Amino acid sequence: MSELPLAGRRVMVTRAVRQASKLSEGLRALGAEPVEVPLLEIAVPSSYEPLDQCLSQLASYRWLILTSANTVRVLADRAAVLKIRFDQHSNLKVAAVGNATATAATEAGLKVSFVPSSYVAESLLEGLASDASGQRVLLARAAIARDVIPDALIGAGAVVDVVDAYQNVMPADAPNKLVEALQRRIDAVAFTSSSSVIHLAEAAGKAGIDFPFVGVKAISIGPITSQTLCENQWPPAAEADPYDISGLISAVVRALNPNVCD
Repeated sequence: MSELPLAGRRVMVTRAVRQASKLSEGLRALGAEPVEVPLLEIAVPSSYEPLDQCLSQLASYRWLILTSANTVRVLADRAAVLKIRFDQHSNLKVAAVGNATATAATEAGLKVSFVPSSYVAESLLEGLASDASGQRVLLARAAIARDVIPDALIGAGAVVDVVDAYQNVMPADAPNKLVEALQRRIDAVAFTSSSSVIHLAEAAGKAGIDFPFVGVKAISIGPITSQTLCENQWPPAAEADPYDISGLISAVVRALNPNVCD
């Protein structure tokens, strides 16, 4: 009998195709069978004009908040198009949500000043509050993201510009892939964002599948994703700590094999 903590377990992975490997490989190393049903596809925003305008005024901002590596890639691409060099804005402070985002920002030529311990308003404000009041803050993110972060910053006295860097759209084949995945037992679904929850519910609806899935555990990467799960009547069985892929894998283990200490 295998001693791997997730031996024989099937875990649905909802990340975009190019981002799924780290989560899938981590689950596989612990004995699980990752079942990839990509629910997020990166698409261009309806218009680049708002983003381009903000980038052209980058010197007027005290803080730039980056919410994902995808955001960094888009900003770097648009900056190149506009012939804007990040290293010419030495007074700009950069907050990167998560280590992967911070790494991408550094590689793009941005100097990261702050990485919050988690993507929740309280954690972000710990690093920005004393320096945000009365200052202009640029928050670049995916379209239709939750407003908890800008609302908290505005409450702290900041002047916040929110700009869409890209859109998270559901791949056209997601409903069919979901049907195929559910033809065999699924033990858990690993959610990496609120968008993945919303898109899975949408895919299930298009496929005529009841949502949430009966007998399947939802595992969340962090508080915002957990809140979205609860809003969709699927309280998470476990939440990542820390709020990253490694923490998510550990949360899957806690939910599916509570006898294992991680």
